[in-house]
Amino acid sequence: MTSMKMILAGLIGLALITVGISAFMMITSMPLLAVEEGVAGAAIGESAIRWGFAAAAASAALSAAAGGYAVAKVGSAAVGALAERPELFGRIIILVGLAEGIAIYGLIVAILILNRLG
Repeated sequence: MTSMKMILAGLIGLALITVGISAFMMITSMPLLAVEEGVAGAAIGESAIRWGFAAAAASAALSAAAGGYAVAKVGSAAVGALAERPELFGRIIILVGLAEGIAIYGLIVAILILNRLG
């Protein structure tokens, strides 16, 4: 079971690195993809828009999956801790909220990528 967790963590890490690299390439290549130089708000190439949508979708989907995995792990530990010591409720809610924050960060990145596409 431990090796399966390591494989899953490696795949999630690899996917997040791929999304980060594609988003970085998308943002840095925007000036090169403009139809006319020197024109503000020039049109973006069709393939760049496709990659932008793919990066935004991958960012939102992978962060939601990672957030769900984190909430599942923290939530199961939280239930065990609350069964033994109910006074830990406030601290545990904070930890579950931090785990949910991963999905929110991915959604923000997806919105920023889509906003950059225009």
